[in-house]
Amino acid sequence: MKVKKILISQPQPENEKSPYFDLVSQFNVEIDFKPFIRVQGLTASEFRKQKIYFKDYTAVIFTSKNSVDHFFRLCSEMRYTPPESLKYFCVTEVIALYTQKYIVYRKRKIFFGTRDLTELIDLLKKHSGEKFLIPVSDVCKNEQHQLLEDSKINYTKAVIYKTVHNNLSKMGELDYDMMIFFSPEGIKSLFKNFPAFQQNNMRIGAFGNSTSQAVLDAGLRLDLQAPLPEAPSMAKALEIYLSKNNSGK
Repeated sequence: MKVKKILISQPQPENEKSPYFDLVSQFNVEIDFKPFIRVQGLTASEFRKQKIYFKDYTAVIFTSKNSVDHFFRLCSEMRYTPPESLKYFCVTEVIALYTQKYIVYRKRKIFFGTRDLTELIDLLKKHSGEKFLIPVSDVCKNEQHQLLEDSKINYTKAVIYKTVHNNLSKMGELDYDMMIFFSPEGIKSLFKNFPAFQQNNMRIGAFGNSTSQAVLDAGLRLDLQAPLPEAPSMAKALEIYLSKNNSGK
């Protein structure tokens, strides 16, 4: 069965050059974007309950743009100005460059890896004298922090934002041939909004191991998974799938 209508459970890309838009014309498919979850920052009063004080730390580990945004937002709300001596360790160069939204990049000590926290560990070990703070969400990946524990990194986890399920009641029936998910919380939101959901012939794709496992744990069939060596992005994985499935090969 050909895939004609796809739901991407994320906001619509602002960049008109997004590869998802290329798939629309290339395979004559319809793609809708609808975020199943959203990020909501903790207020300063909510954060203070953790009894974590930014001034006590000499370095920060950023694993996402959300962690950058909400860290500096809280700094502003709590009237704390990060000193120039504070070091920033980012899992990718993209996130490192994103910090320029809040700091003068060339005047700060910023380090970065190439893909994920695993590749940043050796760099963190070289700065073992630092006291690290890692801003995270309320549904952060435990394996990341186990990695820090195993590597004897002196760190503290600070929850600064949370994941909230969107209300999708206005969507009506899910009349799609395929749905794509990017986090376990997206799967939870699916069943919260559509408790009687039955997969039947609908194809389901998942980005990341934890999301893929959440699909299986929910009793659903996993039809498309990324990243893979030949498909580092979900858009590329979808392109490969459509080229095979919709061509009848």
